[in-house]
Parts: sequence; C-alpha cells; structure tokens
Amino acid sequence: MQSPQAVRKEAQHYRIQKVRGRAVDILYAVFRYALVTGISFIIIYPLLMKFSIAFKDKADIYNPTIYMIPVHFTMDNIRMAMQILDYFPLLGNTLLFVVVTTLLTTASCALAGYGFARFNFPGSNILFALVILTLLVPTSTLMVPMYLHFRSFDILGIIHLITGKSGLNLLNTYWPSIITSATAIGLKAGLFIYIFRQFFKGMPKEIEEAALIDGAGGVKTFLRIMLPNAVSPMITVILFCFVWQYNDTFFTSLFMSELALMPTKVSSLAAQANALIPGMLGAGGGGSAVKADPNHVAMIIDTGILLAIIPLILLYMVVQRYFVESVERSGIIG
Repeated sequence: MQSPQAVRKEAQHYRIQKVRGRAVDILYAVFRYALVTGISFIIIYPLLMKFSIAFKDKADIYNPTIYMIPVHFTMDNIRMAMQILDYFPLLGNTLLFVVVTTLLTTASCALAGYGFARFNFPGSNILFALVILTLLVPTSTLMVPMYLHFRSFDILGIIHLITGKSGLNLLNTYWPSIITSATAIGLKAGLFIYIFRQFFKGMPKEIEEAALIDGAGGVKTFLRIMLPNAVSPMITVILFCFVWQYNDTFFTSLFMSELALMPTKVSSLAAQANALIPGMLGAGGGGSAVKADPNHVAMIIDTGILLAIIPLILLYMVVQRYFVESVERSGIIG
C-alpha cells in the first residue's frame, strides 16, 4: 500500500495535470475563435463597408470623423442606384434567364455524368479526359471561335443548304446560353459533369440490375431511379451554376452585350452614373455640362453593386444548410 504522503502527491499531480489540460483547452478555444473571427471579419468587411456606404448621406463623404456608421442616414443612394439600374425589371429578367440556364445545365450535365459513369463505350475515357480538360482551358482562348460560331450558327450546313445564307446570327439573343446549357457545354459544365459522374459511379449496380429485370431501359432507369437518388449533387450543381451564371460577365458581354442582364448593367454602371446623377440632382438644367462629384458617383456605384449581390446573399441565407450537406455528400469530396 502507498503511504498517505504518496497518495497526496499523486492526487496533487493529477489536479495539476487536469488544470493544465483545461488551460490548454481554453487557450486553444480562444485561439480558434480569434482566428475564425479575424478571417470572418476580413471576408465580411467589404460587405459591411458597402452597407455603410449605401446609407450614407452625401454630406458624410468629407466628414473625417465618420468611419463606418453614418451620421446622416438616407435612402437616396439606394433610390438613385435602383433608378439607374431599373432594378426590379432588370432583376426579374436576370433571375428568369439564370433559372432557365441553371435547370438546363443541371439536366444535361446529369445525363452526361450518368453516361460516363454507367456506360462503357469505345473512347469513353478519352472523352471524359477531354471533359476534365475543359476545366483547364481558359475561356478567353475560346472567345473568337465561339463568337464566330454563334454569329453564323448552322448545324451541319443545313441552314446554308436550305436558305443559301451562312447561318443564323444568334448574338444579342438568349439562344447562345440556352444552347450551350442544354448541350452540357456551358459555364463550368465540365465540373458539373464530373460531380454527377462521381456520384453515379458510387451507386450500387444492383439498383440498375433490378430495374433491368423489371423491364426498365436506360432512360427510364435514369429518370425513375438514378435521378431521384441524386438530390445531393443536384443541389450542389444548381447552387454553383446559379451563382456563377448570375455573376458571369464573360459570356454575357460576348453574346448578350445589349440585353438587360445584371452583369452587363453593373459593368456599365459607372458610365451611367456619371451621365445620369447630375440630372437626378437637378444640376444639368442650365445647358452647361455639369460633372458629378466623383466621390458621390463612387457611393452610387458601391450601392448598385450591393443591390446586385443582395439576391445571392438572401439565397445563401436560405439554402446554406442544404448546400453544406449536399457538398459533403456529392462527388466534390469523392
């Protein structure tokens, strides 16, 4: 048996180790929360500044005592930015376009991913490697051939054979994006095909065998069995595609530069603000050209950008839980 002194020393040593362990846990928790808070502030800071600017009065621009919280709250910046953007018709048109292209991209990429995962045909590996290669090729290198292709769009020379013309000019219409989305060659389609392919490849083959025994063909198996089980990758692809299509400036400026879409309007917001703000403030009625205050124009531009990204912020707040779950279960981590 141990002596009472040894027992006391052992108990004291145990308490010291316990206190040390608790102190280490506390320090680690403090460090972790400080790190997360710092990183979160760095990410959220530009958004906070845009919210601050959106509610600042013009008089607050030159007040050195104001950093983030305005002294004079106003809605003038928001009203002017909405007027310049023609906000609600523009937002409705953009959301309709984005929803249509997102659904078409999801459907076509799901079908392509299912084909690569479940059907073995000559050259399938080479074709899938080419699909992955599309993720590495800069889209700017495809700008000229894609522009020429849709400026004189023709399928196998049929239009030229019938009408004698070089093809249909699809520029400044929605058809280029609709066609590329429906044929799985649209924005980031290679990544979406990869996500679906990884998911379908991991599903048990016994499901398809049972469907085949019940008399279902490939299309019916895909629509009735495989697709309903692919909810997680579908949510991932829909959210990624929606956000990227909503923010895309490359294809919209290339094919649809004259259409009322949010990316094209935001890209020209600076020029429109410089031209329209003096008239909105009643400063251009005397016939002389009056220039707007560049700092005030910058406030309107920041407010317009904030109005453009608010739908995405609301979307994230609504679907963030489903998005995290879908990313964990989809082929992104597979």
